[in-house]
Amino acid sequence: MIKSNNYLKQLTLALSFLTGTAFAQQTDFKFDFGSGKTAGGYQAVPATAAYSPQTGYGFDFGTSVTSVNRKGKNKLTGDFVTSDQPFYFSVKVPEGNYKVTLTFGDRQESTSTTVKAESRRLMLENLQTQTGGFRTETIIVHIKDRVIDGERQVSLKQRELTKLDWDDKLTLEFTGGTALNAIEISKADDQITVFLAGNSTVVNQEEEPWASWGQMIPCFFKPGVAIANHAESGLSLGSFIGSKRLEKILRIIKPGDYVFVEFGHNDAKEKGPNDGPYKSYTDRLHFFAKEIKDKGATMVLLTPTARRSFNQEGDMTNSHGEYPAAARKVAAAENLALIDLTSLTTTLYETLGMEGSKNAFVIYPELNLNDNTHFNPYGAYQIARLVAQGIKDQKLPLAALLHPMPNYLPTQPDSFENYNWPPSPKASAAKPDGN
Repeated sequence: MIKSNNYLKQLTLALSFLTGTAFAQQTDFKFDFGSGKTAGGYQAVPATAAYSPQTGYGFDFGTSVTSVNRKGKNKLTGDFVTSDQPFYFSVKVPEGNYKVTLTFGDRQESTSTTVKAESRRLMLENLQTQTGGFRTETIIVHIKDRVIDGERQVSLKQRELTKLDWDDKLTLEFTGGTALNAIEISKADDQITVFLAGNSTVVNQEEEPWASWGQMIPCFFKPGVAIANHAESGLSLGSFIGSKRLEKILRIIKPGDYVFVEFGHNDAKEKGPNDGPYKSYTDRLHFFAKEIKDKGATMVLLTPTARRSFNQEGDMTNSHGEYPAAARKVAAAENLALIDLTSLTTTLYETLGMEGSKNAFVIYPELNLNDNTHFNPYGAYQIARLVAQGIKDQKLPLAALLHPMPNYLPTQPDSFENYNWPPSPKASAAKPDGN
């Protein structure tokens, strides 16, 4: 009996060790791509390494690459993988912020790459290397899951169940022509997290040609900031709260973090006796402000982006009624930083003109698409620039972590003809909820 008791104690201890340590999910990785010799401390990743749950990493979603070996002295940069088409690489990781360091380049040719993460979040754009030159860039990628606690979780829409933003992987998308030498990934708990709460004008739109400012804004920040986009198409303040998305944010937010809040498009469609700009909309914005302040975080309020709505004289009309004014009033009462996207985007569209502004929206007659609410990548990028400028204009401490950039005015938008967005493989003609 004594032997039996000792055995049980030892078995319990061993199982406890295995559960707590050996089976803990890995959060640090170093990958060396290509067919050449592997750098010390790195995991070799040949071109044939397709993602599987068993390995926990690999090239994903049926995309493929080719290995190139230049046989240089440096094992890390002497070889790489590349493709003439966009390709994905995924790594299974738990929720959190991750520092991702990428090395690009080729000894014999110049290269260009754009990197997107998860559901088409723009991380690095048009990154160039010259022949024989290499570049190492670090980005911060936020990974989220549905879990709030042991009993509660976020209520996802059907369309979200297959989104890369909500799976259990960190996925990177590389444009065709990328020469990828290495990736290092490590969990980064010291980052400022900027949470985004909003609707289809904010959410990470996973499919071409749809886009939002929320998926463009990550590329404007240096390491030190993680963008956690919890927006979803069709949501109002009420449905954002009802689907437990605010609860999820409040569960993981920490002092010093930020929450950017933009609603109004769908709130105006709610017609109950207690709904309206100065009723439920205002009450819920005050509720957001209190809950976020109680966590030691900073709320930034954004008025809703204008719809493209020109009158016959070629002037923009107000399609949001009193909702922008109500948001401004809440910002003043709660002493919140305010980015007035309604006014800024109205000026932007007027500058582009009645015809030119079509280039900012999903308006493609040849595809039977005529959407004056939702943006294409060019339009989303211009609005992200307005948000970044607003961070600077509001003198938020967060501005210190923006990449250096010239001031941006809605009266001087980027040229549509010169804007470059490499399309992602996923595309759909289905309009987002809330159109």
